[in-house]
Formats: sequence, C-alpha cells, structure tokens
Amino acid sequence: MRHAASLLILTFAANFLSAQPPGDDPSADLSPEKEAELIAEARQITFEGLRAGEGYFSGDAKRMVFQSERDPANPFYQIFLMDLETGDLQQVSPGQGKTTCAWIHPDGDRVLFSSTHHDETSVAKQNELLELRRTGKQPRYSWDYDPEFELYERLDDGSYNRLTEAVGYDAEASYSPDGTQIVFASNRAAYSGSLSPRETELLKTDKSYFIDLYIMDADGSNVRQLTDVNGYDGGPFFSPDGNRICWRRFSEDGTTAEIYTMATDGTDVRRLTDIGAMSWAPFYHPSGDYLIFTTNRHGFGNFELYCVRADGEGQPVRVTYTDGFDGLPVFLPGGDRIAWTSNRTAEKRSQIFLGNWNDAEIRKRLGLTDSQDADRQAALSAAEESSPQFTPADIARHVDYLTRPELEGRLTGTEGERRATAYVAAYLESLGFVPAGESGTFFDEFQFPAGCSLTDKNTTTIGDQAGTLNEDWRPLSFSADGQIEPTEVVFAGYGMRVPASEDSAEYDSYVHLNVANRWVMVFRDLPQDITPERRQQLARYSSPRRKATFARDLGAKGIIFVAGPTSKVQNELIRFDSTASAGVSIAAITITNEMAAQLLSESDGDLKEQQSQLDDGSLAMGYILEGAKVATTIEIERKTGTGRNVIARLAAGDSTSPTYPFVMVGAHVDHLGRGSGSNSLAKDDERDLIHQGADDNASGVAAMLEIAQYLADEKRAGRLNAKRDLVVAGWSGEELGLFGSQAFIESFHTLYPDAPKVEIDEEAERAARAHGMTTNAAPLTTAIAAYLNLDMVGRMREKLVVQGIGSSPKFESLVNRRNVPVGLSLALDKTSTRLPTDASAFVARDVPILSAFTGAHEDYHTPRDTKEKLNYEGAAGTARLFALITRGLLTDADVPEFKLDEGEKQQEEVPRARLTAYLGTVPDYAAGKIKGLKLSGVAGDGPAAKAGVQGGDVIIELAGKKIEDIYDYTYAIEALKIGEEVGITVKRGDKEVPLKITPSSRD
Repeated sequence: MRHAASLLILTFAANFLSAQPPGDDPSADLSPEKEAELIAEARQITFEGLRAGEGYFSGDAKRMVFQSERDPANPFYQIFLMDLETGDLQQVSPGQGKTTCAWIHPDGDRVLFSSTHHDETSVAKQNELLELRRTGKQPRYSWDYDPEFELYERLDDGSYNRLTEAVGYDAEASYSPDGTQIVFASNRAAYSGSLSPRETELLKTDKSYFIDLYIMDADGSNVRQLTDVNGYDGGPFFSPDGNRICWRRFSEDGTTAEIYTMATDGTDVRRLTDIGAMSWAPFYHPSGDYLIFTTNRHGFGNFELYCVRADGEGQPVRVTYTDGFDGLPVFLPGGDRIAWTSNRTAEKRSQIFLGNWNDAEIRKRLGLTDSQDADRQAALSAAEESSPQFTPADIARHVDYLTRPELEGRLTGTEGERRATAYVAAYLESLGFVPAGESGTFFDEFQFPAGCSLTDKNTTTIGDQAGTLNEDWRPLSFSADGQIEPTEVVFAGYGMRVPASEDSAEYDSYVHLNVANRWVMVFRDLPQDITPERRQQLARYSSPRRKATFARDLGAKGIIFVAGPTSKVQNELIRFDSTASAGVSIAAITITNEMAAQLLSESDGDLKEQQSQLDDGSLAMGYILEGAKVATTIEIERKTGTGRNVIARLAAGDSTSPTYPFVMVGAHVDHLGRGSGSNSLAKDDERDLIHQGADDNASGVAAMLEIAQYLADEKRAGRLNAKRDLVVAGWSGEELGLFGSQAFIESFHTLYPDAPKVEIDEEAERAARAHGMTTNAAPLTTAIAAYLNLDMVGRMREKLVVQGIGSSPKFESLVNRRNVPVGLSLALDKTSTRLPTDASAFVARDVPILSAFTGAHEDYHTPRDTKEKLNYEGAAGTARLFALITRGLLTDADVPEFKLDEGEKQQEEVPRARLTAYLGTVPDYAAGKIKGLKLSGVAGDGPAAKAGVQGGDVIIELAGKKIEDIYDYTYAIEALKIGEEVGITVKRGDKEVPLKITPSSRD
C-alpha cells in the first residue's frame, strides 16, 4: 500500500523508541473544537467492509478511487471507484490477489493500481489467511511487500494493461498532473543486482529496506531510478505543477521517518521536517505552497495530521486533535476540501472521511499568504516607501525582496522567477506604466531549452562486454539519439583539423582516413608536450563539440572520446552537461581508458604508447582498429520550459499607442536558482544552496526600478518633455543564454505590428529563417532609439564600467555630460558586440546600446553573492547616471546614430578559445586602463590562491608572456599545460612579485 504499507514499520519501530517522541503532550488539546478551526463539517463517506482507506480523487472531484477489504472470499484489499454525485460504487480491480495504491488518470479514462492477481499462488494465499482467521490464529496486520506486486491500468472498457514486469515490489504509484509520467516505489534493484551476504539475509526479513523511488513514462517505458539510499523511500506524489515529488524517507534502522521533496529528475532533494518520529503520507495542497502529512509525534497510537510549508520554512502546524489514527490525507482538486483515513468510527475501524478545508487559516498559521498577493503587496509597499530620488535604502529594499529565500534564486521557468517578475510588473504598474507585453499584459512569455537528462535506455557494448553507464561510459549532452548496431572503429589521434597559418603547419588527424559510416575514437583535448605557441594555435579546435563536427562532416556514425593515460584531466569521463540544449547529428560518447584499451588488438599497440607518440605534436596516419566493434543505444530527454519577461511602457504623452522609436531600459531578473546547472561556480560544500544573485542581478533590477520611478515622477510633475516612449524590460532567461531578450527581439514586430520596419532583401530573409528567426532579421533602429542595460551594478569599488560606448559616435560625450551632476569615476569601454548580457541582442539589430557594470568578483555565480556585500550607495549613483542618460535620450530631438567603433580590439573576442587550464582568477573589469590584468579576487581553493596570488594584484607576466590586458591573459592561459608549473609575475602596490603557479584541469 502507498502509505498503509508503513504501518508494519510503524509497529516495528515502536519497539525501539521511547514511549513518547519529541513533541506535545499526547493528552493535550484532544478536542473537536480545535480541529474544526481547520476542518469543518467532517463526515464519513465509506462504510462497508472491515476497513477502507487511501481515497484519491479525479481531476473534476466527481469520483473517488479507494481500497477496501469487503469481499468475504478475499481478505486482501481490492480497488473501488465511487461516483460522488450518485453514490454508485464499482469494483475496478480483478478481485483476485492483493491490490493497493490506486490513482485516477488526469483524463479520467483509466485507473492506476498495483496488483498480484497474475500470481498463480494468489488464491492459495487468500485461502491461507482466511483459514487462519477461522481458527483464530490470524497474525496482526502487516504489509509483506510481496515481490509479485506489479502496476496495472484499468481502462474504461474493463480491460487491464500491465505496465511493469520486473521482479520485486512495484507499488505506491501516481500519475503526474499532465498524465505523461508515473512515479512509484520499488525494491526491484535488490532482486536484479548483487547483494552482500548481510543484504541477502536482510531481504528475507525486511524487504522495505531496499525500496527506492522510480519514475517512468505513463506507458511503462523509460524507467529511471530517483533515489538510492539505505532504508525505505516511498509514498511519492507529484507537486501540482508537476516539477517536484514529495515522499517520506525512513531512517536506515526504520525507527523514524521524515518528509522530503525533490525535483522530478532526482536532484534538489530537500528535507521539510525534523520531528524525530514517524512522519509520513505527505500530499501537496493544489496551490503547491504547503503539504499535509501524518505523524505520531503525540504518541505511537495517536497519529495526527500536520501541515508544513513547501519551502520547509517555519515549524509544522497541527491539524487534527482526535485520539487514534488520522492519516493518509489528500486535498481535493479545488483545495477547499480534505479527505483522510481515520478510525474515529464507532467500531474503531478505518474508513474515509471528508471535510471542508480552511485554506486561509492554515496560511496564517504557516506564515503564508497568497503568493501573487504577497508579491503585489510587497511591490506596492516598496513604491509607497520609496522616493523618486536615488537612495541606497530604495535600492536595498528591492534587493531584499528579490533575494528572499522563498524566491529560491529566481531560476528561469520556476515559481521564484514568476514571483520576481510579478513583483517587477506590479511595481511598474504602480508608477503609471502600462502593459507592453503579450495580449495587453505586462508579461512576454518565451520557450527555452530547460536542460536534458539521460534515460534508462542508454547502453553500449564493446565486443561482448556491456559498459556500465556513468562508470565505464556515458553519452555527451550534444550527442544525437539513436541506435547503432555493432560498427567498426577507426582511430584518429587527437581528432582535429587545423588549417595552416603563416607561422604554423597544418594539423589534420584525418589525412587519407576514411571514417564514413564508422565510429571514430579520438583523444580528448590536446597533445601534451607541444610548445605553448602550438598549444595556443590548436586550442581553438580542441573542444569535444568541435571535434564531433569534424567527424560528422566526414561521414562518421559517431565519435568516441577517451582521455588517455598521459592526460592530466581530473575525470576520465567527460561530464554530462544537463543544461545543454542542442546537439550534433552523430552519436558522441566518452569512455574510460580501460574500455578504450579493449578496442586495441595486439597489432594496434598499447593505448599509452599510441598517445605518447602523438603528444609531441607529431601526426600519424589514422587506421581501422582490429579490436571489437562498438554498439550503442543513446536516448537523451531534452526538456522545454516557459519563462517570462516583464515589458512595461511609459507613454511620452497621453496616446494609448506607442510613440516610435522608443527608448528601452532593461535588466535581467533571473538567476541560477540552486545552481544545479553548469554556470554555477559554487564549491562542493555549497552545492544545492540558493544562489541569491544579489549583485547578479538583483542590483540591476533595483537600479532599473529606481530609473523608472524617477522618470514616472518627472512626467507626473510636468518636468519631462519626452518626445518618445520609455519601455522598461525585466528579462528572464539571461543566465541560461539570453533567451528572454533574444525572444523579444525575434518576435518584436509580432508584439508591435505598427512599429516601423527596415526592409531587408530576400536573401537575408532566407538566412534569418534558416537560423530559426520568427520574424525578419532587419535592423530595429527605426523602432528602438537606444537600449540601456544594467547588469551587476552592486559592487562598485573604484569605477563604473560603461560598455557600448563604441555603438554610437555621440555616446562618449553624452555619458560624460550626464555624469557631471553625479560625479562617478567612469571607465568608458567601446566594446559593444558579444557582451555576455542582454545588450548583445539589441546591438546585433543595429540598436545603439550602453551597459552598466561594476565588475566581476570572487562571489560571482556562487551562493556567496549576498545582499550584505553590496555597495548600495554606488548602485544608487549608477541608477542616477543612467536615469539622466535615459532622460536625455527621451527628450533630445535626435536619436543616437548606430555606428560601431570598438577600437583596436574590434575583431577580437574574450575568450573564444577552449581554455582547458584553470587558474582560479577573477578579473577586475572596472580597473580602467592599466597595463596588465587587475584581479578583483581569486577562488579560495584554486591554483592562484595556492600560488599566493591575491585580489588586487595586477598580473603583468604569465609563462614568459607579457600581459597587458584581458586578451593577452586569455591567450597565455590557452597555451598552458595542465599540471606543469610556470612563472607568474604580479604587481602588488609598487612591487613586482614573482610566483610559481601550477594550472589544474577545468574538468
């Protein structure tokens, strides 16, 4: 049973714990009056049989499925469906064997449950228990976790569809809200894997010890294991939005249980309770804001219902106050009623009860209010308390809200992002801005690639030996899906194709090598013993994805990456990047050195020997390996999410239609959530912690809102003679790849069909469509006069960096003139293209841009980027400067001309090469024009810190290379060899300090 299975463990655990778990006095407050404060008009709704329980409801709340023992010929539970409008009752299980844990599909056309009716001994087991009852020898109630339990669907036509086949207990299952997935509990791994002698004996006496959670597609395919810890994980349910799963986890000795939640891929595990008793049977409220569960903290025979917040904040709140058993609670779909199993009947037998639920009261007791109302109220309160002037307190007020724990780092597509954007929209609305998003709203939704994961269908075989996923091999995230039958392998050295230059010869691993319809095996990264100059030249062609494209273009079926014995990488297998979204059209896998060695026959030579011959940069002819062939099945589940931007407009006059070209001010609202993606730079002991993103980019959003408030007040006071509209944008998806701003740009003329267009020729139109553009790729100069961006403006030290000066000839003088009343120390940077922020989406469409930035720091993209570390006075000054610039752009008769001038470095990038070496330095982008590379900090456990490099140092030489700027530094790192000590000279004050540094691997 989903939760009744726990009764055996509860009884067992009672023998090991003291008579009273921590908590309240068990005799205190056992009164109907207290219970009625949360559950009103409670009434019994099942009556027949020895017992009934676990009632779950259809999406329209018109039917309830439950289990009950009521057949004299079968002492085990069967599944029944009750029509709550007519009282009609239908048995949906076959009537033979044991059944448990039913759930109605969201479409209402089938019922999911677990059953043993296929077991040839099921009737004999029934008769055996009936005979024990007849003779008075019936054992006390227990749940035996029969390994014959399998999952079934009962369809509307009365037929049954078996979903699982594995030996072991498969039960406690429920559908996802969209009906596409099933989560369930199983101990199948104990029956299929190898067990120690102790585990073999334990399986005989305690099958529940081996139960973990699994998820699969609704048709029974694509089974993936979610938990793998000692002890019982069970009773799982999806959250209302389908993004999380709740369950109860028993301690390894089975003496206590607590409530947990996690993401549906098994990550982001969170413990919600710490009661130290038996707390189990969790179920989400339809709002997703809190859960209800069962606990015996008041005494082993007294199970009561409690609620706990979904974020785990605060203490659980008691719901029922009736002695005996109250458990297995569920909320009906509307959230205003509750059903649960209780033995408060006259016969003291368990039946199902139904009552009206007081959602408003439990929210008060849990410290919750409706999230939308809370966000709106917070925004309105901030607007009332803020002044039109630029004060540190106003900046701090916005930052404080955006970094609150309940927003959980504002990851794109999450509730935290929606709450943050709701706050921004409500604040702008309170200032007098009008909606400028989709369908007359403040929001502009967009789709984004929400990462990927490996399914359980991934297999590989070399010869007759199967590889173990994530131990011997794994697919790469950019691999194509599909099945490859046993196919021969060619060896292509380091797998690169590098054109010749004036100073260097061509490097081609594929000369005279036919790889068509074959696997290509290549070494990772670069030859180990080449000169720094040669390393620098080859580095740009050494990334796994680049090597895969070489193999693809030559007709290969797939590519195999191996580190090789001489490599200095930390992990032989390349990491699977779960945040990746796109791939190449051939298979791509990584294997261990041991697996690679099996591909080499005696005539092929030793793997280390092969790599050593290539490590000096020499080329050798590739060849077909005489060893075993390779077969694979690769399946990567790629997900799509929905994020939303905030788009609001302040009209130049009284017109309801936009006045073009308008001026835009933007900042990205999103951040990294709990940092599960590859962008996080958190230390190992910081994993899964909330990345608040105080500087990145709560500071930018706060400055943007200050600008909006100042200009709205100027308009109300009649001091703003604007000739064009102001559009303010709170972007999302920036941290994942500028998805929000890019989507806005690409759908611009759909959002604003009356905006003036710049026509482009048919060839450019075709090129735009080929690159996935939803509208033409014409410049937006006639529709958008300028775009001003604020990204990381909270750590002002010496100077504010203003980027994009080179996108318009008038910008340098404009910025300097508007800075006169502010008096900030500025570093004017002509860089305009390829800025790693939302401004790049605009400059690509010929829109002049300016971007404010106060520099990188050692807390960037870590949980240490907190509000306490911000320079609020500096952020207020930045907001004031950009407000005055915006004011000028709104009131000037002419709009700025778009004309790129990025100075001497216009054709260069920072950095486009693949940097395999890691030093752990954080450049100070606000350092201004100095010779060398100034550091704002160093990673605490990185090579730079170990070498004695400090924040504030200016690097002037690395590995014999003179360092004058970020470009020199990037190219010098590009030439470093992992594990090989080199010299580094820093300027510290007036002294030059020579040090030694040993680069480590980034992977």
